[in-house]
Amino acid sequence: MASSFERYQKRKLISSYFSVILSIFLVLFLLGTLGLFIMNSEKISNNFRETIPMSIYFNDKATTAELEQFHRDMEIAPFVKDVHYVSKDSAAKSHQDIIGEDFLHFLGFNPLENSFDIHLKGDYVVSDSIKNIELDFKNNPLISDTVYDKQLVELVNENIKTITFWILVISSFLAVVAMLLINSSLRLLIFSSRFIIKTMQMVGATKSFIRRPFIWHSMKLGIIGSLLAIAGVFGVSYYLDSKFPSLGLGFKEDYFPILIISVGIFLVGIIITSISTFFATQRFLNLKSDELY
Repeated sequence: MASSFERYQKRKLISSYFSVILSIFLVLFLLGTLGLFIMNSEKISNNFRETIPMSIYFNDKATTAELEQFHRDMEIAPFVKDVHYVSKDSAAKSHQDIIGEDFLHFLGFNPLENSFDIHLKGDYVVSDSIKNIELDFKNNPLISDTVYDKQLVELVNENIKTITFWILVISSFLAVVAMLLINSSLRLLIFSSRFIIKTMQMVGATKSFIRRPFIWHSMKLGIIGSLLAIAGVFGVSYYLDSKFPSLGLGFKEDYFPILIISVGIFLVGIIITSISTFFATQRFLNLKSDELY
């Protein structure tokens, strides 16, 4: 009979450990994933901004040498990510492929202009910077027009600000939930040992002596949960890099953000479990014997 009861108690204890580790893992994994996105939010937002093209059209007065010089200048310009030259002949061919008719034969001449398609670096695709760049281009007498989607630039920047704000709000909320959830799980685990705590106290053990093994044990559970969460974050980052390379996260090339998040997850797991266990054991240490029931 005693053996069956001991096995039942052991299974119950293992189940409690598992629930605590699972709680720690889920909460820290969510926090770590959000933290990863927050650390890379600028890289993600710049990647979206850099997909917005700017087309620069040159009038017929521009010579081949001047076009080549402009191309070289754009390749070394600090605000340019990449530049692509589109001749009037290749532009005409593209238009013919789109409309399905030879409009050159109908008009008798090519009305299109030589142009450059430029993608600006993300930091410069904001209202003030891109307007200054546009003005500089328009001051060039050889440039007839500069075209980009102004509404799209404003929309992208507004959406990025909104998304960043809500990610920070959600992260803060999850941080609070994490502490409450982990604290609740650990309190339930320590609740099952309340009689042992009181017995040790009655035979003269000090509070610090009683708390020490419980804190150390919860720290081990926190370490296990943290390591599982770190493995989950690594898995998510690898998956995003493999399946969505267009995001430009580059986790495979730059491990620094993941390492920072991993250290943060590890420390948070240890700190939260230690603090929660401290206060949970303190509560039972302060209870009277008849209040344990």
